[in-house]
Amino acid sequence: MEKILELDRELFLKMNHSFRSPFMDQLMMFLSETYAWIPLHLLLLYLLIKTYRHQVWIWLVAIALTIVLADQMSSAVMKPFFERLRPSHEPSLAGQVHIVNGYRGGKFGFASSHAANTFAIAVLMWFTLKAYRPVIGLLFLWSVLVSCTRIYLGVHYPGDILAGFAVGFIAAVMAYLVCTQINQYLARRKNLQAGGE
Repeated sequence: MEKILELDRELFLKMNHSFRSPFMDQLMMFLSETYAWIPLHLLLLYLLIKTYRHQVWIWLVAIALTIVLADQMSSAVMKPFFERLRPSHEPSLAGQVHIVNGYRGGKFGFASSHAANTFAIAVLMWFTLKAYRPVIGLLFLWSVLVSCTRIYLGVHYPGDILAGFAVGFIAAVMAYLVCTQINQYLARRKNLQAGGE
C-alpha cells in the first residue's frame, strides 16, 4: 500500500506540473466549474426529452438519484472516513504543489466528487440513451477531462480520481436499476388499467 501511495504522489506531481502556464491555469479553473458545462447538460436534457417524452421524468429522477448517491458516497462517507489530505493540504508536499488562484479545496480529497459525479452521469446516459451511444461515449472523455483539471489544480491525486470513477459507476448502476424497476411497474400498471377498461 505504501508503494501504491508513493506512486500516486509521484504521478500527481508529474501531472500537476505539466503544461503549466497562466492560460492553462485559467482554462483548467474554468473547466472545473459546473457552469462551464451547462450547454452539455442542456443537450443531454434535450436528448432525454426526445427519447422518452412524457416518461422523461423517470430519468430525471434517475439523474438526481445518481448525483445524490455519487456525491454522498464520495463527500459524506469516504472523505471523512479515510481522511486523506488533499495534495494542496499535505504538509510533506508544501511548496511542491502548483496551486491556482489560491484555490485549495476542502481538507480531504478521497474520493473525488467531481470524478464520481461526472463519471456517474456518463454511465447513466450510456444506459439510458442507447440510440446516441456514439455521441454519449464522449461523455467518458468529458469525465476524464474534468477529473484531470482537479489534478492540475492540485486538489486531487490520481488515486482520488480512480476511486471517484468507481463510486460514480456504482451510483449510476444503482440509480438505473431502481428507476428501471419504477418504469416497469408503471408500465404493468398502465397495461392492467387498459385491460380492465
